[in-house]
Amino acid sequence: MDLKAYLRDKRALVDEALKAVFPEPQGLSADVVRAMTYSLFAGGKRLRPILCIGGAEAVGKEGTTVLPFACSLELIHTYSLIHDDLPVMDNDDLRRGKPTNHKVFGEAVALLAGDGLLTEAFRLMAGTSGVDPLSLLKVIRLVGSAAGYQGMVGGQVVDIQSEGKPVDPSLVDFIHSHKTGALIHASVTSGAILAQGTEEQVEAISSYGERIGLAFQIADDILDVEGDSKTMGKGVGGDARKKKITFPAAVGLQKAKEIQSRLIEEALGALKTFDEKAEPLRSLAVYIIERKK
Repeated sequence: MDLKAYLRDKRALVDEALKAVFPEPQGLSADVVRAMTYSLFAGGKRLRPILCIGGAEAVGKEGTTVLPFACSLELIHTYSLIHDDLPVMDNDDLRRGKPTNHKVFGEAVALLAGDGLLTEAFRLMAGTSGVDPLSLLKVIRLVGSAAGYQGMVGGQVVDIQSEGKPVDPSLVDFIHSHKTGALIHASVTSGAILAQGTEEQVEAISSYGERIGLAFQIADDILDVEGDSKTMGKGVGGDARKKKITFPAAVGLQKAKEIQSRLIEEALGALKTFDEKAEPLRSLAVYIIERKK
């Protein structure tokens, strides 16, 4: 399949839907809306909403069925980036080639912009129409766990607390599978659940999601070593400077690449019973380790 065209078309679909979520900034809340949309429309890949759409398509439903829910995932992802960039966290100046949110709007508004995106995400999820209510409740709970202390927040805390400490491969695995992998896993699994996939289909896509989620963060680790800062739109080498524990630091660059490749092979194996409708998910798995940013 033409993955480049698929990503372009789905990204355009998601962007159009996201633009409908936020009004033109006006009134006393205009500043925080500007800050929210500044980061939301800064040029993201829209991987998480596209994975949600792909999960729905893999079990035979139209991706538009889950579009509002898919958009909510991008809001959560964007909130996490705003907060990650803050001085109290990773203290980054650039994101996607642009000044980070707090550099433009100040730390207080950036913090609140992240809060606004997170809470708006759950409002958007709850308004998803045309899906089974019990399935919707199930995936809201799934995403809530993935975004909270059992997932992204928990992984971020351990990541911060582990800086400068001896590298432990099992700890790196925990950080990556929670900080990044949990939301990626929830994204694709939610699509399959909302599209009424069978128990076997959902289980297979869940297995796929766990593996690509971890592989995605390993790819980020490798890009921080080998990537081009101009292509990536942010600095490289930051993990080493901040003494973060990463897969290359834990097992070496070559071994990290081998683990990444194995995870993708396992992810593709999880989809072996699916027909051509799952081809976007297969292609996305390969894209995760071949991307340059």
